[in-house]
Amino acid sequence: MTTACDHSLTGFYKVMNPKEKKTFWGCFVGWALDGMDFMIYPLVIGTIIAMWQVDRGLAGLAVTGTLLASSIGGWVAGYMADRIGRVRTLQISILWFSSFSLISAFAQDFNQLMLARAMLGFGFGGEWAAGAVLMGETIRAEYRGRAVGSVQSAWAVGWGAAALLQAITFSLLPDELAWRAMFAMGFLPALLLIYIRRHIEEPVVAQAAREKLALLGDVPSILEIFQPAILKTTVLASVLTMGAQGGYYAIMTWIPTYLKSERKLTVIGSTGYLAFVIAGSFVGFLFGAWVADRYGRRKLFISFSICAIFLVLAYTQLQITNEMMMWLGFPLGFFASGYFSGLGAFLTELFPTRLRGSGQGFCYNFGRGMGALFPALVGYFSAQYGFSTAIAVFAVMAYGVFLISALLLPETRGRELLVD
Repeated sequence: MTTACDHSLTGFYKVMNPKEKKTFWGCFVGWALDGMDFMIYPLVIGTIIAMWQVDRGLAGLAVTGTLLASSIGGWVAGYMADRIGRVRTLQISILWFSSFSLISAFAQDFNQLMLARAMLGFGFGGEWAAGAVLMGETIRAEYRGRAVGSVQSAWAVGWGAAALLQAITFSLLPDELAWRAMFAMGFLPALLLIYIRRHIEEPVVAQAAREKLALLGDVPSILEIFQPAILKTTVLASVLTMGAQGGYYAIMTWIPTYLKSERKLTVIGSTGYLAFVIAGSFVGFLFGAWVADRYGRRKLFISFSICAIFLVLAYTQLQITNEMMMWLGFPLGFFASGYFSGLGAFLTELFPTRLRGSGQGFCYNFGRGMGALFPALVGYFSAQYGFSTAIAVFAVMAYGVFLISALLLPETRGRELLVD
């Protein structure tokens, strides 16, 4: 018999009712497809640079544009989630980013591609904002970290799907068509709307809060998260997510190109190296989810940020063989990704229900927007100092900010969500 003190990784799933399980799988698949859509560009960036003779800095700026747009989209979606509901906002976001992935496949020059990817980012940010709140409010407090963190692990699944798709398309098609085929496959998430429409319901606590506010005529303002009583939380949480995402994007955006340009690996040859990083990410997400519930969100952030700093330096600065680098990819992916498992639950627990969508949407996506600068900075600095140095400098800087912010924020493990 499963009890409330079940500390196993899958303990949350054993006690879920059918509605909760449907919500879990809907969000899991949505986040996986979201990750696949985003990671397609870093995988084909080298091909695009060569085909259109694009400067590395400009190529990195396309990632920055996508992430900046996603920061706006996430804030808007968070506000919409508080006004029209979590599920409806999730549906709109998925349809949006899926459509612009398909549009990316038909870009005729790099400017068109940058615009399409920026528009994709707007929906990409919205999907996380709505989905994370939806999961956070559906799962009980003692299991929230593991459930939301397990959904976060779907990002590695989506990344793996993108890498597999790259290996297949570049084996079957010429480079100038293969990257377009990959973007076209990014429309697949739109099919998830059928499942969401049929099986996923609005969280009870969110529905009750909106009904209460409607009776009182109290409509939350999108700027209410900046009021004095909650401003410190908003600022620190935003800086925390900036460090978390800046570090991740600084290294993960450029690893495929780094392996090809400095390690002289082919597209197909680099797939095995990426597989180790992706596998490490997946295991790291799951382990991080367990740590977040067992030992707390802050301990997860502090320990993983410190380890990530050492792993990034080892991966980029040590004079090691390609074989050693391949094996080192697993712990790199583990520590440079696993802390994300605690972010969704942590942000859900920091804000009151009436402002949860706006607060969580803003903080995570402000961090994404500021973190978006790191891929472009790595791209520009790599032209003078090389990828190894550029990645190390900006990734370590970001993880340092993440660590300091985690030390300044409170622990939220076990916090109950109330109708306020």
